[in-house]
Amino acid sequence: MAAGRDGRKRARGRSLTSGGDRSSSPQAAGSSKRRSLSRPIIAIAALAGFTFAARRLGYKLGPNTIVRCRRGHLSTTIWIPGVKLKGLDLGIARLQRCPVGNHWSLVTPVRESDLTDKERELAHEHRDVRIP
Repeated sequence: MAAGRDGRKRARGRSLTSGGDRSSSPQAAGSSKRRSLSRPIIAIAALAGFTFAARRLGYKLGPNTIVRCRRGHLSTTIWIPGVKLKGLDLGIARLQRCPVGNHWSLVTPVRESDLTDKERELAHEHRDVRIP
């Protein structure tokens, strides 16, 4: 704290005549609202970009996504980027329960074009819990 010319104490860079609190100014209130709105918008845009890129690479994300666990089991699950209620999202992989071997494992989406007809049929026979 330093004393001004008029003898009143003021904090460094702030005068007491302007209220002394920067957060009460209309500019500060507007910028904090913009920041609080921009974070969800950035997150939604990133998820949409990830989904678009995955689909362009041949991965079919959505309600009947074929996934493979680390032991090689194939099953279908609901794969919506950013929405996980039954597993832990690790980006391109997810930690969740394998419905084939009844074990916890990292699962990753599989391109349906890389599978044979028999593998696709086998995957559709083993469905995960029907929540994302």
